[in-house]
Amino acid sequence: MLDLSDLTPTSLRHIVGQRSVVEQVLVGVEAAFADNKKFDHSLLVGPPGVGKTALAKVIADEMATEFTGILGQSLKNRGDLNAILLDASDKSIVFIDEAHELDRRLQTALYLALDQRKLSLSSCRKDGVPSSVPLADFTLLLASTDEYCLLQPLRDRMKLVLRFDFYAVEDLTVIVRHRIRSLAWWVEEDVIPLIAERARGTPRVALRLLQSCRRVCRSEGESVVTRKHLQRACELEQLDCLGLGPTEQRYLHLVGQGSNRLNVLASILGLPPRTVSLVTEPFLIRAGLVVKDDEGKRRLTPSGREHLSKSCP
Repeated sequence: MLDLSDLTPTSLRHIVGQRSVVEQVLVGVEAAFADNKKFDHSLLVGPPGVGKTALAKVIADEMATEFTGILGQSLKNRGDLNAILLDASDKSIVFIDEAHELDRRLQTALYLALDQRKLSLSSCRKDGVPSSVPLADFTLLLASTDEYCLLQPLRDRMKLVLRFDFYAVEDLTVIVRHRIRSLAWWVEEDVIPLIAERARGTPRVALRLLQSCRRVCRSEGESVVTRKHLQRACELEQLDCLGLGPTEQRYLHLVGQGSNRLNVLASILGLPPRTVSLVTEPFLIRAGLVVKDDEGKRRLTPSGREHLSKSCP
């Protein structure tokens, strides 16, 4: 039986949203075929869950070439990196996700390998000259949520910078509907946009909530996902009508009691200030619920107060 994770795009035509990124890739693929060359080295930048890995695999499918994917944090030393690069073939795709997790020394070794098309090994020949191994003419794709944690020389080697953004509710609705049809699930039509509205602009979140609704539905011995299943799934995960979790809801209530600085809010929430600023606050600010004033204090907007005032299951 197919699962949500089994269904991923295999063509640029299957990708919903991210039009600017898709158009860049389409031009790159067509130019590569016209010149009988590999796809250009590229940097995929954007928040988690918006399809960077899926697009990397689509690029390999469009180029009809091999794909090797690995997480940056799993490359611990030069040996790990060398093994990946030496295993690549001409025009194949080497994809490093969370590339900002790469050690700076490995980032340096990576851009030098791209420049020289060879690996310089630590062992030396008898004449004292370091030995080297030629590399295939592969394509390197780097994905990152924080491009500025990558060394500037490595970023400069990327010919394309593909910038992903959060998705509109309309696009998320289309994505959820397509996935439902592919899985042959039964979901009431009015539930689909409600799932999209709670997805915070992220397909991964939308599909996870769809899976939760389906789980509740099947646990009750039913086969059609309805509003009551969505409501029950949100209750179990403590999500409100915007998809805000318990921490974000508590944050809003704290700010609703009066403007406060980050350190004060973090202390009350029991979280490190960095976690609050990088994880809790971004969606609240992007959704227009919270703003920072000139003194760095956080306060609710009229939209934020309206959200607090209404009951959201």
